[in-house]
Amino acid sequence: MSSPFENASNFNIEGGTHIYAKNYHHYGERPPKSSIEKLREHVAAGALHNSAERCDAPKCHPETRVAVQEEVVSWICDGDSDEEREGIMWVTGPAGSGKTAIMGSIADGCQGKGILGATHFFSSFSGSANRRSKRYLVPTLAYQFVQHEAMTQVAEQILSAVELNPVVFDQKLEVQLDQLILKPLRACRNRPSLPEWPKVILIDGLDECEADQYHDTTRSDISPRSKEEDQTEILSVLKKAASDRDFPFRIVIASRPEHAIKRFFADVAKSLTRELFLDAKYNPDADMALFLESKFANIRRESRLPSSWPGEDVHRTLIANASGQFIYVATVGRFMEVSGGDPDELLKQVLRLPGFKASIEALAPLDVLYTHILKSKSMRRVIGIPDAAQVASISEAD
Repeated sequence: MSSPFENASNFNIEGGTHIYAKNYHHYGERPPKSSIEKLREHVAAGALHNSAERCDAPKCHPETRVAVQEEVVSWICDGDSDEEREGIMWVTGPAGSGKTAIMGSIADGCQGKGILGATHFFSSFSGSANRRSKRYLVPTLAYQFVQHEAMTQVAEQILSAVELNPVVFDQKLEVQLDQLILKPLRACRNRPSLPEWPKVILIDGLDECEADQYHDTTRSDISPRSKEEDQTEILSVLKKAASDRDFPFRIVIASRPEHAIKRFFADVAKSLTRELFLDAKYNPDADMALFLESKFANIRRESRLPSSWPGEDVHRTLIANASGQFIYVATVGRFMEVSGGDPDELLKQVLRLPGFKASIEALAPLDVLYTHILKSKSMRRVIGIPDAAQVASISEAD
């Protein structure tokens, strides 16, 4: 028969009658959760740039969006030498301009250089609800610091904070930032023999963060919290971090230029922010031409088509219809890749679709744009997958 104290540790017997024990639990009971387990429960694993959930997310095609990536990485690595030392870069542009693809490629590049601290990719199209909520942001960033091989001392401080205050995950974002990130960093900044820490945190799709509700939504006397309020709260804590002298990271945030976000950067965080707008300065038409040519080259090889296929007129038409929006050519490329039908017939279907240019120039919501792209029944039949799945698979090209 096993002893009832088999799983106890750090115990002593005083006077032969009083027994004190720590870490005691009955045989068969699950031991208490460790700090890393508690932290893991509040992480949006799918929001990491290299998560399995994002395995099909688009990345920039080689040789495309080079100028944008170079500008962002240069700012990350050498921005301290700028006359104005901003701590935040806002990468913005209309729906379909390739923000998420750019951020994914930058994340990979920064990881290769050893300068990536943490990432968080919001997504309103994702199957994981935690990628649409603010409440997982800070724990997800903190978890990546815990896992980073150059931040072992910071990791100890973060896990200690979780152990001391396990309800921190239910507190305000500002409290989470202070206890899980700022205080642990501050405690380690001046310790000797520290390896060089990474340089950047990347946050994509802020405009896709939806509002968390904390009241009975059936009550008509209480107004629901708006997504703009939650997005502004996120921006406020990121501004606080960037303003802290012990915070060593630059922050790159990508989003559409929605009113609340644009107003925050223009007013509240103007002195801390560098804006990078994805416009014609970065020659998107040239990037899209390279991308399309690569896709068409693959189709020519697989279908044994002549080198002249599909012709310059088709290239020009597709680029003109895209009107500077990378999502158009990304979706055409995706459709051509997964369809497996006759290439000429597929192209005819793409070119016959109405409303592309009008919907893009009007900056229609993404769901409207995707509806235009996928509304042909013959296209959906060839693809052979449900509309919702197709939308989810291409939506991160934003």
